[in-house]
Amino acid sequence: MKNDKILAIIPARSGSKSVKNKNIKLINGKPMIAYSIEHAQKSSYIGRIIVSTDSEEYAAIAREYGAETPFLRPAEYAQDTSLDIEVFEHALGWLKDNEDYVPELVVQLRPTDPIRNVDDIDKMIQMMLDDPEIDCVRTLAPATEVAHKMWYMGDNGRIRPILNDIPEAYNMGRQMLPKILYQNGNVDVIRPYVITELHSMSGKTIVGYEMKENFDIDTIEQFERASQYLSIKEGRKRFVFDIDGVIALKREDLDYAQAEPNEKMIRIINKLYDFGNEIVLFTARGYVTGIDWYPVTKEQMDKWGVKYTELHMGKPNADFYVDDKMIGLDALYELFGD
Repeated sequence: MKNDKILAIIPARSGSKSVKNKNIKLINGKPMIAYSIEHAQKSSYIGRIIVSTDSEEYAAIAREYGAETPFLRPAEYAQDTSLDIEVFEHALGWLKDNEDYVPELVVQLRPTDPIRNVDDIDKMIQMMLDDPEIDCVRTLAPATEVAHKMWYMGDNGRIRPILNDIPEAYNMGRQMLPKILYQNGNVDVIRPYVITELHSMSGKTIVGYEMKENFDIDTIEQFERASQYLSIKEGRKRFVFDIDGVIALKREDLDYAQAEPNEKMIRIINKLYDFGNEIVLFTARGYVTGIDWYPVTKEQMDKWGVKYTELHMGKPNADFYVDDKMIGLDALYELFGD
């Protein structure tokens, strides 16, 4: 099903200022650019992978991981202010002039997105193959801020709303407003004529493809977050979870038989288990009272569908716990929450 006329282009200029050499910086043991190359290789459709870079060092790394580097990008298209359209017009022009090669579809995979679901790439390509009227499919993610509550401010301090489609939307509750998506740059699938003839990276008929995960990297903090995600997703890690206050909602009356599940955390734990990680559960239930809560606890874990490797009773009771390997609930919610 792979097709040499479906071309992935990975734009990877050198000289990043936010994170030095971020496109080749090691993330979980591999240069970041390697992940986008591997995503293209795993696609059922993409038959050719080219890295457009201005750096021979970057090009050598790209070739090591299986991409082509038939040219080095001219310096004028490798500036902080260079646009995608300049990079892609140069790449497609070079291929046409030097190889008489014109692809059927172009897939842009930015190297700053080391985390993708390859099925998303293939579904987007299939959408283009099924509907010749579509000029471009691009990935979107839910916006974290409410666009209807955003403003332009004039020099005189007066403000006007960015969006005017709903009267006085800025005075409404966010739950009453429509869902807003933003383009996250994870994947773009484009017809070549849109680039070479319309001089656009999107064309006129644009279709959105919504994604949940979004790991575009522009800062050290984002780099570390993505690295942690990739490490956990590899599996073979050992996670130890307290039950009450994490998996079960806390019971101040200590009647654990009436505890309710934290369903969001259970979904995350099950995801970690499915990645191939060890899940160890422990609890202080009965440590003070001497009551044996093991049968009730095991029954609850089974009833709630918690996937785990070990269940331990007898965590020491304390006011504070200190652990230099701790990962907080907020971090797990951010990395793996729905």
